[in-house]
Amino acid sequence: MAKVYKKTSGNGSICLYLGKRDFVDHVDSVDVVDGVLKVDPSELDGRKVWVQLLCAFRYGREDLDVIGLSFRKDIWIQHIQIYPPTAGNKPANTPMQDALMRKAGDEGHPFTFIIPTNLPCSVTLQPAPDDTGKPCGVDFELKAYIAKEADNPEEKITKKDTCRLVIRKIQFAPDKLESGPKANILKQFIMTDRPIQLETSIEKEVYYHGDPIPVKVKINNETNKVVKKIRISIDQTTDVVLYSADKYSKVVLSEEFGDQVNANSTFEKEYKVTPLLANNKEKRGLALDGRLKDEDTNLASSTILRPGMDKEVQGILVSYKIKVTLVVSSSGLLGSLSSSDVTAEMPLVLMSPKPADLRTDVKLE
Repeated sequence: MAKVYKKTSGNGSICLYLGKRDFVDHVDSVDVVDGVLKVDPSELDGRKVWVQLLCAFRYGREDLDVIGLSFRKDIWIQHIQIYPPTAGNKPANTPMQDALMRKAGDEGHPFTFIIPTNLPCSVTLQPAPDDTGKPCGVDFELKAYIAKEADNPEEKITKKDTCRLVIRKIQFAPDKLESGPKANILKQFIMTDRPIQLETSIEKEVYYHGDPIPVKVKINNETNKVVKKIRISIDQTTDVVLYSADKYSKVVLSEEFGDQVNANSTFEKEYKVTPLLANNKEKRGLALDGRLKDEDTNLASSTILRPGMDKEVQGILVSYKIKVTLVVSSSGLLGSLSSSDVTAEMPLVLMSPKPADLRTDVKLE
C-alpha cells in the first residue's frame, strides 16, 4: 500500500494531501505536483485559502531570520486560490488526485502545479549536529494557508492557519550511458631522464549511488624510483552560484592500497571504491540529495546542465572527480627528500537509477 502524506493546520481548517514527495525531472518536463487540499470553510471569517509552491535557496541559519536578517533567496513561486473556487478552465484530475479525493471527501479541492524545467533539483547542505532549523540548500516547499490576499507582506499569517510539506525535485540517470572518461599523465623527475606513466579509466559515464566504482590503473615506471602505494580519492565540489562565487571541495572517499611498483617495471590492476553518505555523516556542508524529514538520502547527485540553462538559477552546482595518486619514493642519495606524487584526475557523474516502474497511481487504505 502506497503511503499518503498528510499535513493539517493547527486550527484544523485545512489539510494537505500528497501521494508522493519526489517529483522527477525528465529533462524535457517535470512530474506535475498533483495534490488535494481539504478545506473546512466554517472558520475562515471571509478569508480565502491558497496553496503556494516555492523553490528557494537558503544560505544561512533559519533562526537568524528573526533578527531581521534574511538568508533566503526565492528562485520561483506560484500561488493558486483554492477557496472560494475561481472560475476558469481547470485541468482534469489525475489518477493520483482521484484517489486522494476519496480520502479527503466532499471538502477536498484538487490543485496542480507545473514546475519549470529550468529550476534546480533539490540539494541540502549537511548541517552540523547542533544546528537547528532548516538546513542550507535548495528546496521546494508546498504551503497551504488562510489569508485575505495571496502574497501581501503587510498581512500577518499565523502558524495555526498554515500547513507545509517539503517536496523534492529529483533527476535520474539517463537510460543511455556513454563510455567513461580516461586520464593519462607522464611525470619526469629531477636527476632522471625517464618518466612514470599513469593511465586511469572508468568504464561508464555515470555510476549509481551505492554501487562500487571499478577504477582501472595502469603504471609504466621507467625510473629508478619505487611507487610505495596507490591512493584513490573522490572529491565532491559544491559551487554556490546564486549569491556569490563560493566553491567548496570535500573528500567523500579516500582509500590507500599497499601495492608497490618497483623501478623499471609495469603494473596493472582494477580497484573498486564506493563513496557513501554513511561514511561522511560528520562532514558539515557536504551536499546531499534534498533531505526529507526522517527519510534516508544520498550524496547529492551530479548537476546536469542542459544547453541554454542559466547557471545562477540553479543555486548550487554539484560535481565529482576521481583522483588516482601514486606515492613515489627514491632509494637514491636524496632518499625521501626526492619523493613525490603523481596524480591523474577524471570526472565522475553520480546519480540515482531510474526506477523500473515510475508509477503515479496510489491505493489508499
